[in-house]
Amino acid sequence: MNHRRKLFSAGQSFCSLAGCGLFAWVASTTVRESSAVAFRLPNQDPEAIARGNAFAATADNPSAIYYNPAGITQIEGVDISFGVYAVSAGTKYTSATGATAKTDRVFQPVPQAYSVWSPKDSQFSFGLGIYAPYGLGLDWGAVNPFNTLAHDGKVLYATINPVVAWQATKTFSIGIGPTINYSQAKFRRALPFPGGGFDFRGDGTDFGFNAGMMWQPCEYVSFGANYRSATEIEYKGHSTLIGAAPRTATSGSIRYPQFAVLGMSVRPTPNWNFEFDLDWTDWDNVNQIAFQGTAIPLPAFVLNYTSGFMYEFGVTRKLPHNYWISAGYFYSENSTPDSTYNPIVPDSDLHLGSIGFGHKGKRWDWAVAYHFATNGDGRTVAGSPPGPSGQTADGRYKTFNQAVNISAGFKF
Repeated sequence: MNHRRKLFSAGQSFCSLAGCGLFAWVASTTVRESSAVAFRLPNQDPEAIARGNAFAATADNPSAIYYNPAGITQIEGVDISFGVYAVSAGTKYTSATGATAKTDRVFQPVPQAYSVWSPKDSQFSFGLGIYAPYGLGLDWGAVNPFNTLAHDGKVLYATINPVVAWQATKTFSIGIGPTINYSQAKFRRALPFPGGGFDFRGDGTDFGFNAGMMWQPCEYVSFGANYRSATEIEYKGHSTLIGAAPRTATSGSIRYPQFAVLGMSVRPTPNWNFEFDLDWTDWDNVNQIAFQGTAIPLPAFVLNYTSGFMYEFGVTRKLPHNYWISAGYFYSENSTPDSTYNPIVPDSDLHLGSIGFGHKGKRWDWAVAYHFATNGDGRTVAGSPPGPSGQTADGRYKTFNQAVNISAGFKF
């Protein structure tokens, strides 16, 4: 863990990031993520993404607010960064009879903003992050082989996350902060009569927290841990049974799981950093989505997800003149059993590769990262639950996602 060398006092400098404009941008952005992480969005910074998101034991830039809030004690003075994550999620479906469908591949922007302030001669550091830790957005089109199960759906989830970190000793820090979460949800599917359909729109808020620790017992090795609590958003809005009934007040809830990350960073020389992280998500607590107040009773969406791991590895090489280059890989386990599979979250085992580069200057930093995700030959689903018209989601799903993240930061 680097010790602070020159600190600056600027107590109010990071507070302006909580302005309504930026939060509204995050909350109104359509997040499109179709992968084995279900509706988690773990990609929150290009420097971390370039390393396969293996960053919990390094966490030495302002995005540590998300990856490990204890890491902000490594930052001197005031450090502010802004980034945009643009993701395109593509899944193609083929049934046993040859019927096909595919999602659109439009790139959608997801903004991120972080700010850290370390007062001069203090053991404490303070941070504020605004980002989207969850998100989902897929559109299979109105005419598809399973349209009574899924047409399109969007979940927008924005978080404001103030944190405080304490450098208890020269080698050990802890950090913690509340999360203030706002979400919007939209879901549509067909009903088994001509022109029929179900359309729900709603929003809600909830609160949680995240915490972390970092320990560097020697110059060459550091350990990091991060925990984020579960939240549950109760969405209040309205639904419409198209072609059957007028709009009615409707509510439904989605549980967002807790997750924990353990990481180890090894730095054999000052120019190399290798890190491995084990990332666990408690999907077992995500069981179903039920709607109340619909014009006619509708069955709950049974999910019964299973908890799983992401195995993340990354390497960074420092280059002359304060440039760096990184590469990473992570493998994410499938969390959705065939028996409750729904195409609105086309989950599968997934391989993700990444690369990125950037520059760390005295006042300005920038970074760019690219990653792709694939499930190889695809996932074959058998025994999925039938929809109202007897349709099932059985078939093969091939996924290929791409994303680019860029960020810029300044220090004073």
